[in-house]
Amino acid sequence: MRLRTSITAALVMGMAGCLVLSGGDAQASPSTSANDCSGLVRIRAFSDDLDKRTLDGVFVGSISALAVDRGGRIAAVSDESFLYSLKVRERARSLSAEAVSVTPLTDLNDRAPDSEGLAVDRDGTRLIGSETEPSVTRYDRDGTALEALPVPAELAVAPSGRAVRNQTFEGLTLQPGGHTLIASMEGALSGDEPGVVRFQTWHRELPGAPFRTGAQYGYRTDEGLGAVELAGLGDGRLLVLERGFTAGVGNTVRLFLADSRRAQDVSETETLTSDGTVRLVRKTLLADLADCPSLGATSEQPQRNPLLDNIEALTVTGGTANGRLRVLLASDDNERDTQITRLYSLDVRLPH
Repeated sequence: MRLRTSITAALVMGMAGCLVLSGGDAQASPSTSANDCSGLVRIRAFSDDLDKRTLDGVFVGSISALAVDRGGRIAAVSDESFLYSLKVRERARSLSAEAVSVTPLTDLNDRAPDSEGLAVDRDGTRLIGSETEPSVTRYDRDGTALEALPVPAELAVAPSGRAVRNQTFEGLTLQPGGHTLIASMEGALSGDEPGVVRFQTWHRELPGAPFRTGAQYGYRTDEGLGAVELAGLGDGRLLVLERGFTAGVGNTVRLFLADSRRAQDVSETETLTSDGTVRLVRKTLLADLADCPSLGATSEQPQRNPLLDNIEALTVTGGTANGRLRVLLASDDNERDTQITRLYSLDVRLPH
């Protein structure tokens, strides 16, 4: 059995039936190249259904992270400290989305977090990363803060640590199986080479046991981009979303396959560089999303491709019959008229 097929099967089993992009057939898009972003990534559909919506008097937007939830729903968080439950459906190459509940979030100190990362644990509790301190806090399904995970001191924002404000925990993923949690720093620590960021892990022997800090890995982002989201594949590999913005040009959004299996634990390494001194996480470009067909999308500001916006959320929702991963992305509109809350459905084939 080819590796990419076995990974897809493991992901689907780990989701316990929580596939949400349903309807139509179970295959990837037709064999023509009309929807290809690259030889490995194909866009199926997009939806602007959530753009500039409100629910129970709360603005639905500023989405910074997604995760598959129970009951066929998608959990989402905004960096304005709200937890949403989304109903997302795909039929006949058309994507639809609706926010069905919203919950305000506060941390253990009754402060609103800058929520940037999200993972749903096997018991239904939510692990939410904030880039303020940074922190990772566990919440129950009703949005009550339960516990904070330990965070290495050097990852704290200066002067307490070496991190730069608003450049800390941006991505968060729980590997299938529930033993390893991973957070990505968006920017480099003071003293590290610019563009070389750290991925922090936590590990537990059994699901439900406390997480303890684990290995740290170095990852080199493309020039001008930050690592804004992760999705674990269960075999030591990750999907990594990198994003940047250039005024007058628009967003650059690239999807990578990252492999940490031979990367060096850098938790005791003072200075990270990309000169070969330490073994960084290896990465392979899967697609630059500017190369996707626009599918008739329009944008509110200059973009190389009008399909693009401030994409910073990603989750794997399942697999297709031919071994591809089904991936859902979302953009953060920052509650601005010049940006859009947009969802994207992709098929991703993992290289050998």
